[in-house]
Amino acid sequence: MRTEILVNATPPETRVALLEDGRTVEVLHERRGKSGLVGNVYLGRVHRVLPGMQAAFVSIGLDRDAFLYVEDVAPRSPEFDFGDATVADGPGDSEETTREERPRIDDLLKEGQEIVVQVTKDPMGGKGPRVTAAISLPGRALVYLPGVREIGISRRINDEAERDRLRGILEGLGGEGGFIARTAAVSMRPEDFRADFRYLTELAAKIARRRESVAAPALLHRELDLAARSVRDFAGPDCAVIRVDDEGAYGRLKELLADIGPALSARLELYDRPEPLFEFFGVEAEIENALRSRVTLPSGGSLVIHQTEALVAIDVNTGRFVGKDALEETVFAVNLEAVPEVARQIRLRDLGGLLVVDFIDMELPEHRSAVYARFEEELAKDRARTRVLPLSEFGLIEVTRQRSRGNIERLLTRACPACGGGGRVKTDLTLALDLRRELLAPPSLFTPGQTVRIRVQPSLARLLEEEESKILAEAAENLGVSLEIVGDEAVAGYEVLKD
Repeated sequence: MRTEILVNATPPETRVALLEDGRTVEVLHERRGKSGLVGNVYLGRVHRVLPGMQAAFVSIGLDRDAFLYVEDVAPRSPEFDFGDATVADGPGDSEETTREERPRIDDLLKEGQEIVVQVTKDPMGGKGPRVTAAISLPGRALVYLPGVREIGISRRINDEAERDRLRGILEGLGGEGGFIARTAAVSMRPEDFRADFRYLTELAAKIARRRESVAAPALLHRELDLAARSVRDFAGPDCAVIRVDDEGAYGRLKELLADIGPALSARLELYDRPEPLFEFFGVEAEIENALRSRVTLPSGGSLVIHQTEALVAIDVNTGRFVGKDALEETVFAVNLEAVPEVARQIRLRDLGGLLVVDFIDMELPEHRSAVYARFEEELAKDRARTRVLPLSEFGLIEVTRQRSRGNIERLLTRACPACGGGGRVKTDLTLALDLRRELLAPPSLFTPGQTVRIRVQPSLARLLEEEESKILAEAAENLGVSLEIVGDEAVAGYEVLKD
């Protein structure tokens, strides 16, 4: 499978798209002043211990305390095998450790105690972030676990010969702490591991030195920005090219790859075509489609995706596809066609929590087994942790998927004020960034010195004039024009008035 990484970096926002065999499968966003917390390491102070919930609130210097479960603070057994117990690229709890054998939270933590923690889930829905005391520092090939004298291999690496090869490389690294070979480590050379080893052990030493010089609560380590983090996590041996459309971001990635992936430096390209990067590769269209509830399949069938508070429902429909043979064969063909698109939409929209996929009912057991096996195969490509239950007699497949950051709908849209929250519309910030891209898209429709009037909805006008005035000021300076923002309640979004 050929992968490509596209990095679209502008002053107010960075976006990264992952393409597999030419199709967009993931899109990540990071906006100025609103970067996520996942991966950050803090020196926290225990604010409150909750024995009834076997958890604790930890102050890490944010508006809301972080939440720490007992399983994320209890010391691991020395016999614990990280490689066999993980479902993705990081450590997890041993399945053999029963709840009764685990220490209690009030035996491990006391109020006022200082503790080093790492964010595993961003704040969502009024809740503070979730944290763990099991610090893990990821590189391209390795995850470094300070203070743990174990090595392990990602469970996603199934080839026993490759697992043995990787274990031999890890055993030869030496040093303190533990290491896990990531899924991307398959076929990597020993020098790739040594580059990661140097980078990660130096990073751990910096965190330890800072911990000795600050008082809680304090930030000890900030995770890499989106562009660097994506290149670190996505750029495996099958990565053909990394395209970046900003010189500053290109320079920073070049420095990072010199440290953690010298072999990838030759694949880093500065994109300089006149057409915007995401437009040229069709990513903008995929983002727009991901905000719609209906996805059309090539045969004429469709998917309907609906997010609720409790779960995400994905319905497979035959639509206009009527087939050529018996009904059972038609249904089976639509379900098989839907499987890879369902898996792709889950990744593209970053859907998490409980997902229920309603396939069209099939009578034959062999058809049901084939759809389920193909679905498992497609979900195995996902970096997020997933668990799939067998197809039920009603044609339903239940999936749980790791959720650490907000999905694309929550990020780019808000509840529609006109319908009382029954639908979603783009947020003012999303509209402002869309407007900026439209103004700057070549070929320019404006003449230097021209005054351009833009009618916008009142809330967007307030955002552009008060909170995010730089977004259009930078665009106006680049175009050499003056922009006049006019608030108008009759406008849904914005309207650029051209002569």
